[in-house]
Amino acid sequence: MTTSDNDDLLNEASFYEDSIADEPQDDSEKTVESCDEAVETEMTTVPVAEFEKLKRELDEAKDRGLRALAELENYRARTKRLHDEERKYASADLARAILPIWDNLNLAIGIEDAENNGPAVLAGVKMVVEEFLKVLKNNGIEKIDALHKPFDPNFHESVSFAPSDEYPANTVIYEVKAGFKLHDRVIRAAQVVLASPPTTSPKTETNS
Repeated sequence: MTTSDNDDLLNEASFYEDSIADEPQDDSEKTVESCDEAVETEMTTVPVAEFEKLKRELDEAKDRGLRALAELENYRARTKRLHDEERKYASADLARAILPIWDNLNLAIGIEDAENNGPAVLAGVKMVVEEFLKVLKNNGIEKIDALHKPFDPNFHESVSFAPSDEYPANTVIYEVKAGFKLHDRVIRAAQVVLASPPTTSPKTETNS
């Protein structure tokens, strides 16, 4: 190969190297590089005053959040305290309504010469009982109507049986202790005596 041929080959190789160097780089690599440059540029160009402003706003938001939590806890504590007070004094109205009954009972007890004034004392006590039932009813408490009613385990508690030829078996013939209900809920069942079939004595045979 002549010297001129070698020169031609060297010139061609140099041309290809220059062409490769001038070719554009891969798009993804260029994109990554451009993003990195943008971030660096943005970070270096954020003013100190802007940074301090953002930090101050963040601190203020945290402070508002803490104050809101504190107010919520105070509200819960206040609500619980009011609820406890309402429960504690819920019977105040009922107590005030019952006090006149107390007064009337004391008047009945204080009657002199009760032996000769027995009918008046009895009438006074009956009036007190009626007043007492009225007060209870006004507060949602009613006496259970049990006498001469069929036995109902939802309202009655049987304590004994007694023979009866006047009422069917399992009929309430006597109230040992009155029952009461608050609205539709039984707060004390009536203790009652129930009728049982009358006992029959065996027949005796007679000799004719």
